[in-house]
Amino acid sequence: MAELSDFPITRKWPAQHPDRIQLYSLPTPNGVKASIALEELGLPYEPHLVSFETNDQTSPEFLSLNPNNKIPAILDPNGPDGKPLALFESGAILVYLASKTGQLMPEDAAGRYETLQWVMWQMGGVGPMFGQLGFFHKFAGKDYEDKRPRDRYVAESKRLLGVLDQRLAGRQWIMGDTYTIADIATLPWVRNLVGFYGAGELVEFDQFKEVQRVLKAFVARPAVDKGLNIPARG
Repeated sequence: MAELSDFPITRKWPAQHPDRIQLYSLPTPNGVKASIALEELGLPYEPHLVSFETNDQTSPEFLSLNPNNKIPAILDPNGPDGKPLALFESGAILVYLASKTGQLMPEDAAGRYETLQWVMWQMGGVGPMFGQLGFFHKFAGKDYEDKRPRDRYVAESKRLLGVLDQRLAGRQWIMGDTYTIADIATLPWVRNLVGFYGAGELVEFDQFKEVQRVLKAFVARPAVDKGLNIPARG
C-alpha cells in the first residue's frame, strides 16, 4: 500500500503527522477555502506553506502533486478505499472534504447539485473576474494608461455581486439556512475584493447590503477567523 513518503512532495515538505491530511497552501482567497473547510469540519490536518516568494509552486516536488502549479493542494493519507489521495483545485478539494465527512453539503440530491452549481459559479466567474480586477486596480495593471481593461472587470465584478446579492435576499446563506461549501468558496473572494484589493469603492460595494450582511456573518465564524491565516506566513 502506498504511503505518504512515496509522494515526492513530502521530500520538500516532510510530514510530521503522516496520519493527517497534508495541506499545501498559502492564505490567498483560493488557499483559505481549504483551510477554512478543514477547520469547519474538524478534520486533523498539517499545513505547509507554499511560498510564492521563493517560487515553491514551481518546484519539482510541488509540480509532482499539482502540474498546474497553483495552490491549494492536499494529500489525504486516508482517501477512498483507505488509499492516499492527492488532489488539487480548490473547488474539487471542497467537494471532496464535504463528501468525505457528509457535512457542508445538503443530503438530498437536488440540494447537492444546487450547491455545486454555486461552487462552479464562483470558480468560473467570481474568482477569475475579481482576480483580474485586483491586477488592474492594485498591482501592475494600475499603471496602464488605458483603463478599459480595468473598467471591464469592474463592470463584471459589479454584475456578479448583484447576482450574489439577489441570491442572498431572504436567505441566511447562499443555500438558505444551511452553511455550505458554496459560502466557503465565494465569501473569501468577496472579502479579498473589498479588503486586500481595496476595490470596494470602485465596485460600489455599499449598494450590496445582502452581501455585506452575509460577509460579516462569515468572518465572525471561529473556523473562518482561524482558517484565514493558515498556513501562517513565515
